[in-house]
Amino acid sequence: MRICFVIPAHNEELLIGRTVAACAAAGRASVEPFDIVVACDACTDRTAEIAAAGGARVVEIDRRIIAAVRNAGALAAIEAGAELLFHVDADTWPPAASVREAIELVKGGAIGGGAGFNFDGVVPLGVRWTSWVMNTIMRTMQLTGGCFLFCTRAGYERVGGWDETLLVSEEIIMARALRQHGRFEIVRTRVLTSGRKLRTYSTWEIVSLITRGLLRPSMRRDRKQLDLWYGPRREDRSRTPPGRT
Repeated sequence: MRICFVIPAHNEELLIGRTVAACAAAGRASVEPFDIVVACDACTDRTAEIAAAGGARVVEIDRRIIAAVRNAGALAAIEAGAELLFHVDADTWPPAASVREAIELVKGGAIGGGAGFNFDGVVPLGVRWTSWVMNTIMRTMQLTGGCFLFCTRAGYERVGGWDETLLVSEEIIMARALRQHGRFEIVRTRVLTSGRKLRTYSTWEIVSLITRGLLRPSMRRDRKQLDLWYGPRREDRSRTPPGRT
């Protein structure tokens, strides 16, 4: 089974090397043929250069819509013969165990799935408790965060790919769509993802944004109100050195 890690990225020169390396290590450990595609979305830094140096195939796109970037990477992976797609965020590092479990689930008939997550570095204590709750809910409801979602090529094509009308929450819609066509499973091993947004935005900013999004779903299509994802990235002064959790 040929697998491909599809990584959307916008100006991720600080983290993309570590992400590509983590995916490559997981791919080698899977003993399956694998590729890595990095879809660079309007990058103005060294993201493409670093990704290519790590062995990834780079696809250039200029949309600033995360779903469109995921689709661009997925289509490149499919053209290269991928049968199983791992959609991995540029600030997420999947362990080999998560990837192996996903492959076994797909070989057992699953159409796709996801993983729980742990944050890197130091994050507020309340966030750690909230993430435990979120992980429990996602496993119970068979949902997953956008940092790690896998699906078969057939499943991806059956649901028509990622919904490009959404600027956020596209992973929820994708998971629901896949569930309508087959088993959607959550692997046991969690992935490690960056807690930078939790360190660079206040709890009030994050809670306020989520609350407004729940009360006004149309906000998911309004870029001006989504600075957390599409605004200038704030500097994370507490970045965890590579390899540490």
